Amino acid sequence: MAHDARPADEIVRVGRLLVERRYVVAGEGNLSVRLGPGRYLVTPAGAAKGDLAPGDLVEVDDDGRSSGPGRPSSEWRLHAEIYRRRPDVSAVCHAHPPQATAYACARRALPASILPEAVLLLGGEVPLAPYATPGTAEIAASIRPLIAHHQALLLSNHGVVAVGGSLEEAYRRLETVERVAEVGLAAERLGGAVRLTSQQIRRLHDAS
Repeated sequence: MAHDARPADEIVRVGRLLVERRYVVAGEGNLSVRLGPGRYLVTPAGAAKGDLAPGDLVEVDDDGRSSGPGRPSSEWRLHAEIYRRRPDVSAVCHAHPPQATAYACARRALPASILPEAVLLLGGEVPLAPYATPGTAEIAASIRPLIAHHQALLLSNHGVVAVGGSLEEAYRRLETVERVAEVGLAAERLGGAVRLTSQQIRRLHDAS
């Protein structure tokens, strides 16, 4: 099926980035871009993200109905829930970057406030959504209380989801989550990371 080249090409490009950075392997992860009210373009079920072509992508509505022959990612409900809750969001990036996923498997939220750059891109913390069976309606319910107020979430025993006004922004947020996880784990070996104070965060926002 033919799609608008811009979102399709962007999904293909970011899919390759996810593979290059080892944020996904095999058929892991999924990406989407909002096309209009109740419609979005999503990666197909089980596809290796480094091998995507624009014609592989699937256009779906909020109920998971596709307008072409392809089968959408089993996580389409996750994307649909985010688009319903966040009219400001135009793209969603879900992947399994290893350090951040380690936090998710340990069921620990991620302290974004240890790095100034992360505060600006992610906000304060990256909270932990409760475990939900991948590919089911449970996953949409698990993020519902959190996604309205956060730019990225850890999914317990699963991975990371990040959102943005563009797919590039969503990817950069996911990349920043992984960076915070790397630094946080390294800092633990030195006694633990020290978080910025609320006053330091206010000054950071004032200066940006």
